Amino acid sequence: MAQVQFEARVSKNTLGINERLRVDFIMNVDGDNFEQPSFEGFRMVAGPSQQISQSWINGRSSFQKIYSYIIQPEKKGIVTIKQAAIEFNGQIYKTNPIKVTVTNAVAQERDPNDRPPGSGNELLTLVAEISKTNPYLNEPITAVYKLYFNNIGVTGFKELAKPKYNDFWNQNIDIKQLAIEEGNFQGQKCYYVILKKTILYPQKSGKLTIEPLSLDIGVQLPTNRRDMFGQMIITEDNKVVSAGAKTINVRPLPESTKPEGFTGAVGRLNFTVTPSKTTLKNGEGLDLIVSAQGTGNMKLFSLPKPVVPNALEMYDPVHDEQVTTSLSGMSGRVTDKYTIVPQYRGKYAIKPMQFSYFDLSTGTYKTITSKEIMIDVLDGPTPAEANTGSASKNTVATTDQFKNIKSKTALIPIIKHDFYDSSLYLGLLFAPFIIIPIIILARKKKEAMDNDVTGNRIRMNNKLAKKYLSQAKKHLNNKEPFYIALEKAMHNFLKAKLHIETSEMSKDNIRELLLSRNANAETVQNFIALTENCEFARYAPASSASIQQDYDKAVMIISELEKQIV
Repeated sequence: MAQVQFEARVSKNTLGINERLRVDFIMNVDGDNFEQPSFEGFRMVAGPSQQISQSWINGRSSFQKIYSYIIQPEKKGIVTIKQAAIEFNGQIYKTNPIKVTVTNAVAQERDPNDRPPGSGNELLTLVAEISKTNPYLNEPITAVYKLYFNNIGVTGFKELAKPKYNDFWNQNIDIKQLAIEEGNFQGQKCYYVILKKTILYPQKSGKLTIEPLSLDIGVQLPTNRRDMFGQMIITEDNKVVSAGAKTINVRPLPESTKPEGFTGAVGRLNFTVTPSKTTLKNGEGLDLIVSAQGTGNMKLFSLPKPVVPNALEMYDPVHDEQVTTSLSGMSGRVTDKYTIVPQYRGKYAIKPMQFSYFDLSTGTYKTITSKEIMIDVLDGPTPAEANTGSASKNTVATTDQFKNIKSKTALIPIIKHDFYDSSLYLGLLFAPFIIIPIIILARKKKEAMDNDVTGNRIRMNNKLAKKYLSQAKKHLNNKEPFYIALEKAMHNFLKAKLHIETSEMSKDNIRELLLSRNANAETVQNFIALTENCEFARYAPASSASIQQDYDKAVMIISELEKQIV
């Protein structure tokens, strides 16, 4: 017998996210119970389709069975097609996993003979509109994704690849409801829908790339055919569109005029420093509120820290942001609130603070300086009084540190048990004489079972029948997996009871063999009808009630055949 070969092949190892991939699982034997991989990271387009070929050349026969699938990737990166499996002569064979590299969407040239139905002037394109391609560092820009279409119906869409904004601070602007509007694309009147709005703040100068958004769109296309009522027949299809990558040239902020203490603020801002009070009594504190307000990169810079005299104890600030983000950028107010508690009586100055920002409207830096703030503490100790006082005295306790060490020791003899007279010793001594014969008998029984090829095959098929019947019960709410498992259960039940192979499983042969084994003619007909129904029901609408009825019918038929077959 030829060596069993079972392998997986792909039409290409690198493809764009908008391309399709053919996967073939090829075997040189008639394997049973084919289990396809889950195709995680891919969307099933078509399949499985099955091809079987057999030939005889110079007295030698060759056999080939192929399961084929057409799939489309759902994400970029390295995606693995996992193992498929078959069973042949009681052995399980698996393919090797295949790694496929998925890149950005690529331009595709359509075969003119393979055009989808339609009038030929359909428009469906995704565009990323960037508000500015040469902004300053931390200057806001917007990315608006519009889907233009004409002479085509759009039924829905899902994202295949999300845009990546590396080296940008970004935030999506919520779109409450998609609205169709009239527009113009490359001189052609059409409709468009705004799918996504994003505000971007570049965090690095130089050339930055926005990776594209790719969508899988369900469409309806008119055909040149009409139904019996004269209405145009519409066909449904899927199309993949991509907005394409965008390059942003980010200009650095001027270095020569950059003020000292600049922390990256860009926009049009105002700066204030406000104390909650300036006159305090002993034990009271005040809040110093340092804030910037206006429009700009509000969440992306830090406020200056106040400098206070040593006589004022200042605690870490509480940061607060009241910022809204729209397509025009961020606006609002950011605040650091410091709590300050004076230690002594007197008057103390909080020095003026400086805050610098880059003004986009003039292209220059601007600096705002706050006023000096005087704090008057009315009562309490003065610094001189706080430094006077009695020195602390160090005392050493004169207590006993250690107890007397005992001078006498009471020794207790150890009770010793002899191991050679123990029950454990005797058990270990005679255990080999009991265990070795048991091992020899078990080994002979295993060898006999291994040599019983037919018996092993029957036991394996019985086991598989129970396994798939159990799987079918788990999938009572999922039509296709239920009927696949039910069909495999009945298939393996026959192999176990009639000792036949897949190639012998014709309808007439099954009927003849079951009747020859004293099976009831009505039960045999019910069995054959149910196996035929499994294939049809996978693709036809089925209710949960009919699925439950088919499962109960299968259990009853298998139970009856178990009793009838001799």
